[in-house]
Amino acid sequence: MTAPLWTRRRAVRLAAAPLLAPLLGCGAGEEAPAPVAGTLEWALANPARIDRERDRFRHPYESLRFWGLEPGMTVLEIYAGIGWWTSILAPYLARNSGALIVAEWQRRSATPAQLETMQAFSARFADEQRFGRITRVELSAATGPLAPPASVDFALIARNVHTFMAAGFVEKAFQDIAAALKVGGVLGVEEHRAASTGVQDPLARNGYVQEAYVRALAEEAGFDFVAATDINANPNDDRDHPFGVWTLPPTLRTAPLGQPPNPDFDQAPYQAIGESDRMTLKFRKRAPGAVSDDLALDLALPPDQQGQ
Repeated sequence: MTAPLWTRRRAVRLAAAPLLAPLLGCGAGEEAPAPVAGTLEWALANPARIDRERDRFRHPYESLRFWGLEPGMTVLEIYAGIGWWTSILAPYLARNSGALIVAEWQRRSATPAQLETMQAFSARFADEQRFGRITRVELSAATGPLAPPASVDFALIARNVHTFMAAGFVEKAFQDIAAALKVGGVLGVEEHRAASTGVQDPLARNGYVQEAYVRALAEEAGFDFVAATDINANPNDDRDHPFGVWTLPPTLRTAPLGQPPNPDFDQAPYQAIGESDRMTLKFRKRAPGAVSDDLALDLALPPDQQGQ
């Protein structure tokens, strides 16, 4: 395995972005009007939504507005799993002349659990009248392009950077996504956020990833950092959990991976914490050969301060 990216790149400069306002509610006793068909509010209210109680931790409306989802886009969703984001994106894009591509595990090397998840995904989103025709591709260390070059407007990695790291192909994953995106296309990242101190575990064994590490990965793949927001932050998450981030909801693991659940494990403290503290980042693909914004800023410094 190559040396950790953190040791090959200096820490990138972190920037803060203002919090986005939540959806406005109606006054007491008032019935909310039905959302206009085709709007993001309409997609969020659709009956095919999965686990909508997770919205209070994942803030899909605010996140998608932050990333810049628009009608008519071609969207690439990476490792959709059961389809939590798909259940929002698919009807929205189908109603607005957009297209959805879902990158999933490589079938010939998938585990039984992964195959079962993909089969359930197929059944859940089979209704093309509601969800449109979802294009499905494979992403692994051995797979080819995710889409025709420079054909995608927006790509989303939701809580899967650590998955690529554990599988040993995180740099390839970012490069494959960059190749699929148009110049100026957006990469949105939501990821369990590790503490900013210390050295990043290259396998992310506890599921947490340093924000600077993600930013360095994106920069090396050809992206410029645009903004960050703390809409999915959770200050109650101290990241010190016996079974990594999976000790928290929604997984609520009670034993090490591969071992049977422990009925005596007290889940209450972890349920009280809620879902993990998460970074929410926005990147934009730069033109081939262009100097990254971070490097341009570096080169503007006096020579004795560059690379610090």
